[in-house]
Amino acid sequence: MKAAIIMGSTSDLSKVEPAIEILKGKGIDVKVRCLSAHRASKQLSEFIGEINADGTEVVITAAGMAAALPGVVAAQTVLPVIGVPLSGSVLDGQDALYSIVQMPPGIPVATVAINGAKNAAWLALEIMAVKHPELREMLLAERKAMEEAALKANSEIISKYE
Repeated sequence: MKAAIIMGSTSDLSKVEPAIEILKGKGIDVKVRCLSAHRASKQLSEFIGEINADGTEVVITAAGMAAALPGVVAAQTVLPVIGVPLSGSVLDGQDALYSIVQMPPGIPVATVAINGAKNAAWLALEIMAVKHPELREMLLAERKAMEEAALKANSEIISKYE
């Protein structure tokens, strides 16, 4: 099971690392690259060609400001692309969010919240789970654990205030 994560700048790494950790922690082979759509377009296209051919199943892209990276990647592959808009500009990520969600028809990019790399990883796992039953079972177990934790917290609140 393979995924790729591409960020536009090394300054994005701290916001992307949680996604890397989640995917690797679930046994996913993750290729991580820092390739700007504007400053390294040739190398970005070469990497997209590589992941188009090597069995990669989903691509997470993270970018701020103009956030062209997710769209550029989506234009060069039919793999599912998940865009993570990043804060960092004077618009605090809203510019990136609008850029990523405004893709033209036929070139979709699934988009998560600003700085939402964790949910990008979980969404990538869900996409891969369509093909891999073991991921589906793991995700169902994770959801059950979340439910149990929420119910435990509810019980603690009830006990404290009733």
